[in-house]
Amino acid sequence: MESRVRMTGGALLALAGLAALSACGGSSSGSTSSAGSTSSPAATASNKVQVGVILPDTTSSARYTQYDAPLLTKAFEAAGVKADVQNAQGDNAKFVSIAQSMISEGVKVLLIDPADPQTGISVETSAKSAGIQVIDYDRVNLGGSAGYYVSFDNPSVGKLQGQGLLDCLKGKPGAQVIMLNGGTDIDNNAVQFKAGAHEVLDPAAKAGTIKIAQEVDVSKWDNTTAATDMQQLLTKNGGKVDGVLAANDGIGGAAIGVLKAKNLKVPVTGQDASIQGLQYVLTGDQCMTVFKDVSKEADAASKLAIALVKGDTATATSLASQKLHDSKGNRDIPYVLLVPEAITKANIKDVVTAGAVTAADLCKGVEAACKAAGIS
Repeated sequence: MESRVRMTGGALLALAGLAALSACGGSSSGSTSSAGSTSSPAATASNKVQVGVILPDTTSSARYTQYDAPLLTKAFEAAGVKADVQNAQGDNAKFVSIAQSMISEGVKVLLIDPADPQTGISVETSAKSAGIQVIDYDRVNLGGSAGYYVSFDNPSVGKLQGQGLLDCLKGKPGAQVIMLNGGTDIDNNAVQFKAGAHEVLDPAAKAGTIKIAQEVDVSKWDNTTAATDMQQLLTKNGGKVDGVLAANDGIGGAAIGVLKAKNLKVPVTGQDASIQGLQYVLTGDQCMTVFKDVSKEADAASKLAIALVKGDTATATSLASQKLHDSKGNRDIPYVLLVPEAITKANIKDVVTAGAVTAADLCKGVEAACKAAGIS
């Protein structure tokens, strides 16, 4: 798989072109020709796209197609705000090209979640020069210039994973744990997840309750890399493992695949409450996942973007009432802070109740496990 961080020549040229676009202002076109764009019948008289949304990929997590895109689309349509919601498919050059088009179109707000922070920073710089408001969505671009940030309490995600693993390992003193952290090379969220997990696991290791036998940061959140990492760490540890701290469901699924190939079944954590992750929780292959109710994140982000489109800074300020300190940019970013939830077999219904997944989709192929969990 081609690295999502390495900038191609085309991407660099496109980034340079963004600065020129900043001085040009918006185009007169009111259409959005790309796939995945949305158009509201209640749009403003100018019929111009007012909000541009760029999601990172479809591989690091299933959430972007399963949750974010449809939820954001629905929210903007309901508000009568014309939005263009696109996915960069893990391609930095494509991310820049989409941003270039949106800036040229004259959007008022960009809501971005780039796979690579440097790409995000460059887009933010050009958007700022064009007078366009930027919201960092789910992942913050430290050192950038976005005016707002919407995300979950990321250290708490790691704490929930760490505590969830300890709960699943009760009765196994000195349990050998393998840690498969997220892509800290591209994602500040992964850094915070890892720190939160260690805040819980390190004291347990010091007390002898567990042993952190092996640990790696899975580069770029890549699931194929995660499978290779799991295989190598398991071999390095003599084939011994009692539990796996996996940063998200994709990485957890990769670890579970390796374990199944060796006829091993141990507690594995996750994150995102993906359908596969939830099904693994039901079947006992995964002991827990972290549910970040994306409906709340998309709702908060869309409300914030709509307020900015309308020039309602008072509402924007009230929504983003927290502050995140950007150590690289030496500034505080107004922050909408959301609360994650640990999901086990005991409360898996919460995800269905929240509307994040339907019982039919969740139970497809695992009907017996769903029935046993009281889901139908």
